[in-house]
Amino acid sequence: MLTEATNVQSELPPLVAQFTSSPRGARLARQLAVRHLEERGYPPASDASCAVALVVAELSANAVLHGRVPGHGFGLRVAVDTAAGLVRVEVSDAASAKRPPVTPPSSAPEGESGRGLLLVDAMAVRWGSAPRHPLGKTMWAEVAIAHPADRQKA
Repeated sequence: MLTEATNVQSELPPLVAQFTSSPRGARLARQLAVRHLEERGYPPASDASCAVALVVAELSANAVLHGRVPGHGFGLRVAVDTAAGLVRVEVSDAASAKRPPVTPPSSAPEGESGRGLLLVDAMAVRWGSAPRHPLGKTMWAEVAIAHPADRQKA
């Protein structure tokens, strides 16, 4: 679902990192996001970690494939707000001219690509994009999570 951006406040510092605009950079972004969630009480096999890993992977892959500008990498920011039950993922690239779609594009069932934003839409409670000044754009998504203590009670 695409809506206006909200400010997710985190009680712990967010993960902020830069990566090369390459498949390896996208893979490292996903791995670092999983480690960041693990440090906050969400094991790699948890629903929260898997959902965030998928969102980071898709947004990072899109930044590499569609937002690559020679000489520029992409940025990742992951903020965990357990009180609000949200993880905000932001992936920034340097491509200002290429605007992402407002809604996930439909994909032919036999197609080999084109499902990334459909997956983000399925995993996130909200997602969208914003211009990044002076250059580029930021794709963001907010993923609902349970508080680590609440998961242990279930």
